[in-house]
Amino acid sequence: MSNSKRLYQQIGLKLKDKISAGEFKVGDKLPPEREIAESMEVSRSVIRESLIMLELQDIVKVKKGSGVFVINTPEQAQQLAAESLKPAEVVEQEQDDDAGPFEMLQARQFLESRIAEFAASQVTKNDISRLREALDMERMHLEKNDLDYEGDEMFHIVIAEATQNSVLCDMVREMWVRREKSAMWRQLHERISNQDYRQRWLADHEKIYMALVRKDPVAAREAMWQHLENVKETLFELSDVDDPRFDGFLFSSYPVAS
Repeated sequence: MSNSKRLYQQIGLKLKDKISAGEFKVGDKLPPEREIAESMEVSRSVIRESLIMLELQDIVKVKKGSGVFVINTPEQAQQLAAESLKPAEVVEQEQDDDAGPFEMLQARQFLESRIAEFAASQVTKNDISRLREALDMERMHLEKNDLDYEGDEMFHIVIAEATQNSVLCDMVREMWVRREKSAMWRQLHERISNQDYRQRWLADHEKIYMALVRKDPVAAREAMWQHLENVKETLFELSDVDDPRFDGFLFSSYPVAS
């Protein structure tokens, strides 16, 4: 990537500076995300990603239902990292290459909604059969109450393959690879204990599947857009530590599907 920091990293660095300057001391509870977002004029999703970054660096600790607390100054965290097997510089380098989870979902939403639209005009009987297989796999894992996302991944990749465009296929696969390697994504999911949302996502997949069966490009695009909007909102709400009655839109400044 370029030398410029991602937005969540820029905000994370500002929060680190505030902690280093003593504005927030070890043991202090940080202000609510909404308050920080308003003061820094960014969305709550960016603040959420910034806090995940600081959590990975052992500067803050998230306590579900209580808030976010400072556990080390940046200098203390760096010293602790230096004493461990993984230097702080390595951790920060990994994060430099790590897009925020909500940023990744937004990119998927823009790309995959159009892929689904294109796939609806190209989809074959074999593609439909493979999509059905992916849905069955997803349902099986849900019934077994395991955390396997193989069916979910297969569903999205088969839709890309239905376009018969190898570049689009590679782009979708790359996003899944980035998700698997993302420390930010894993940290986000550590905050989430309720897995009921996966049933809702399976229902979303069924809607996308039916639009593809009907070869309806508009319905396929809108169903995929809404599915990934639901994913963003659900993960944001379930990982919220200071406002369980979340009532905002994640990306209200971005266009809706049309």
